Amino acid sequence: MRIPRIYSPQRLSENTVIELDEAAANHVSRVLRMKAERKLFIFNGEAAHHFAAHIISVNRKSVAIQVLAKIPTQLESPLHIHLGQAISKGERFEFAIQKAVELGVNEITPLWSAHCDVKLNDERLAKKVRQWRQIAIAACEQSGRDRVPTIHPPMPLESWLGCVEGHEKWVLDPRGLPQQSATQVSRACILVGPEGGLSEQEVALACDHQFKAKLIGPRVLRTETAALTAVCLMQSLWGDF
Repeated sequence: MRIPRIYSPQRLSENTVIELDEAAANHVSRVLRMKAERKLFIFNGEAAHHFAAHIISVNRKSVAIQVLAKIPTQLESPLHIHLGQAISKGERFEFAIQKAVELGVNEITPLWSAHCDVKLNDERLAKKVRQWRQIAIAACEQSGRDRVPTIHPPMPLESWLGCVEGHEKWVLDPRGLPQQSATQVSRACILVGPEGGLSEQEVALACDHQFKAKLIGPRVLRTETAALTAVCLMQSLWGDF
């Protein structure tokens, strides 16, 4: 039987007894329906390790666990990738976050661009950001990652271009050039437009900020597919694929 991995944002140390936070306790008791004595792995998303643990008690309001041995992991890529993804409609953006986390992305910034059709007021946007962060956590639980990637607050594309750093920076553009150089880098950035693509002005602005316009194949890809394809290409060139 597969041992579940549970995220809990609290300090963890060996040979201690803790109560899980509300979200983790609900996941263990109501979603997974785990009982006392069941084994699990627990991590807090801050370091390259997790802990073996077992459940001491489960009730409607709390779950107590015994934290056991610390288990170091080496699942993080040597390549730090920051994905700037224009916000798209429906489940496409959530899908891109989930899969990007599974593929090893370290940071994701939702971006407002000229062709974004998504309209959200402050309250709905704050709710979306919380949802996106939970998607990232769930992807870490599933994929085995112990460091939870950072989901930054949404920002205008122009502002992101002015502050993001990387040794290799790509803006995905069907008019760009295929990747040729494989010189080793340790930090990289990817800019991906929404369903309608980036405007010529936005691509030009990105290139003014040392981004390279990149073509990642002869076929037109959906926004979420383009992001994941670029992540895989970077990981194969400079990461751990």
